[in-house]
Amino acid sequence: MDDNLQSQSAPREPDAASGASTSSPQKYDAILSIPVTVQVVLGATSMPVASLMKLGRGAVISLDQKVGDPVNVVVNGRVIARGEVVVVDEDSARYGVSLIEIVAASRNDRAA
Repeated sequence: MDDNLQSQSAPREPDAASGASTSSPQKYDAILSIPVTVQVVLGATSMPVASLMKLGRGAVISLDQKVGDPVNVVVNGRVIARGEVVVVDEDSARYGVSLIEIVAASRNDRAA
């Protein structure tokens, strides 16, 4: 009877420790299609509500970043990279970010 149980069990996948690949593209399809929010943060500032309410068209808000400083690339609230703002297409006046640093996850991020 034990022989029957062994022959009906699912085939074992190769062990990750042995160096054999256990991943297949199909396993990740559901995860890879999950949308995430990507933001590029140019800087931040703090101001009283009274100052905020006085802002109008043409007002300039000074940020804590300097021109040329790397910007933060944030995914779902976590900084994952830093980069430089670049012009992607001058004709359509579009810009993007050229990544210069990938930020390693902290121990707290990995445990979550």
